[in-house]
Amino acid sequence: MDFYGFYTGRIFDAHEYLGAHPGPGGTTFRVFAPSARTVELLALDRVLPMQKIYDGNFYELTLPEAGPGTVYAYRVHPRQGDPVDHCDPYGFGMELRPDHRSVVRDLDEYTFGDDAWRRRPLRPGAGPLNIYEIHLGSWRRREDGGFYTYEELAEPLADYLTESSYNAVEFLPLAEHPCDESWGYQTTGFFAPTSRYGTAAGLMALVDTLHRRGIAVLLDFVPAHFAVDAYGLARFDGTCLYEYPSQDVGVSEWGSCNFMHSRGEVRSFLQSAAHYWLDRYHFDGLRFDAISRILYWQGDERRGVNGNGVEFLRTMNQGLQARHPGCILAAEDSTNFEGVTRPAEQGGLGFTYKWDLGWMHDTLSFLQTDPAARPDAYHKLTFSMLYYYKERYLLPLSHDEVVHGKATVLQKMNGGYEGKFPQGRALYLYMMVHPGAKLNFMGSEFGQLREWDEGREQDWMLRRYPLHDGFYHFMRDLNRLYLQSPALWAKDDDPDGFAWLDCHREAQCLYLLERRGGGQRLGAAFNFSDRPQRFALPADPDTGARVLLSTDWQPYGGAAPAGEAPCRVEAGSLQGEMAPFSAVVWEWTAPAGG
Repeated sequence: MDFYGFYTGRIFDAHEYLGAHPGPGGTTFRVFAPSARTVELLALDRVLPMQKIYDGNFYELTLPEAGPGTVYAYRVHPRQGDPVDHCDPYGFGMELRPDHRSVVRDLDEYTFGDDAWRRRPLRPGAGPLNIYEIHLGSWRRREDGGFYTYEELAEPLADYLTESSYNAVEFLPLAEHPCDESWGYQTTGFFAPTSRYGTAAGLMALVDTLHRRGIAVLLDFVPAHFAVDAYGLARFDGTCLYEYPSQDVGVSEWGSCNFMHSRGEVRSFLQSAAHYWLDRYHFDGLRFDAISRILYWQGDERRGVNGNGVEFLRTMNQGLQARHPGCILAAEDSTNFEGVTRPAEQGGLGFTYKWDLGWMHDTLSFLQTDPAARPDAYHKLTFSMLYYYKERYLLPLSHDEVVHGKATVLQKMNGGYEGKFPQGRALYLYMMVHPGAKLNFMGSEFGQLREWDEGREQDWMLRRYPLHDGFYHFMRDLNRLYLQSPALWAKDDDPDGFAWLDCHREAQCLYLLERRGGGQRLGAAFNFSDRPQRFALPADPDTGARVLLSTDWQPYGGAAPAGEAPCRVEAGSLQGEMAPFSAVVWEWTAPAGG
């Protein structure tokens, strides 16, 4: 290991030295505990003293009898106070909660077969990105309520994503965590796939299966804070090794410990963890949680920028991009910090996408509004395009929007049960024609009405009801249209790829827009009022308009026969008749032979 690079926060491979590494002569254990008086290895019912190495801040022991599957922990004796047993910060496996010791894993046990996928050229923003966000433990459950394993979920998940026309999946955190209710966001094992669903080899098999089916795989990663459990990182060597010593900035709003990003050892730890998931598990990218809490002290812009946090993000992203060209690095950030997706070499943070949480809040707020009041809120749906080209955005309707009394996406729609479905269909068509990558949380694709609960699977029985099944088939066809229409993504980053055709129909709550790209021109119209509306647009008399999708078609739960066109070109004008709460997308076509 490059010890100087470790101490200065420049390396991405600390896990190749630290942690437990099985080999022909047994397993070598190494741990960093600079302020400890001594450290012992607890393994195979034995307590074994470890030897100080290098500069005295590291401890090492090779145990010939230990191998993959061996359970172990470190007993850290601080300079003052009683010893505390800790899991390995760099451990590649852990026991199933509530047990919490580390487990030796052989990371070479599984052989990937996704070479063709890994060789494909990647350039974020160059193609469509339609992400299905999933919590693995509550997507599907066994009849007895137990978890399926990584391997057992692989083929069913790949089948479902393919059938539903998603080309990417994003897992909520899979690093080990003690509390199911944290959804993985309060981590104890930053290098250990959660044992709820199996082993490291099982997770590799899941990613491999998805790749072979043409699906990109992203992972939620938590670099801002960690769980307070005494066996984890907190006061690891008797001092605040990973966290701030001051409670003013050391405790997050969730009660967890904030990482101290000014410490080089902490930065090397987190950078190595991020690289580890991309390298050893072949993840295609990471979504970075709670970035505002790294950019600003306690996430509060009024307290000022945390310069060390900014430098950490810039260095990490630059290093990850160099090691994994084309990887997706998405920032969950609701602040106005500039340059989030600007390359690090140009002074930016170097993320490839920023979650557009402003778009999400404005859009959902508008659709929660009573139709009679929507004319006054009309420009909530146009505002996002005033700032869109400042960053490369991803439009999220994520897990955060379907919990804690917020209601699910469909349930948020104004009005009664049957009236929510046409508004939901129009919402999602608006999302798909708006520039930006897309993310939708599991269950929303069939109109889940119950808020997400990590303790039970999705309400798949809803598919037996026509409105919900129609909603699913609408979402499937809409996803397919998005993936197959270059106008909807080829020029996401180019102002020439989007234009409002009319965004001043406040009284009617009508919106008309156009998308261009890849030699294709698409138009879309939206009626977010509770009354039928008409529109007319100038059109070349030699140009046609082929309707690709209408939210009001009967198979989706609407009133119009499938394929019926709510708009057509007549006498040099595109004439449209829109049902209440409906939307339509069409392709401008040249005359035959033209």
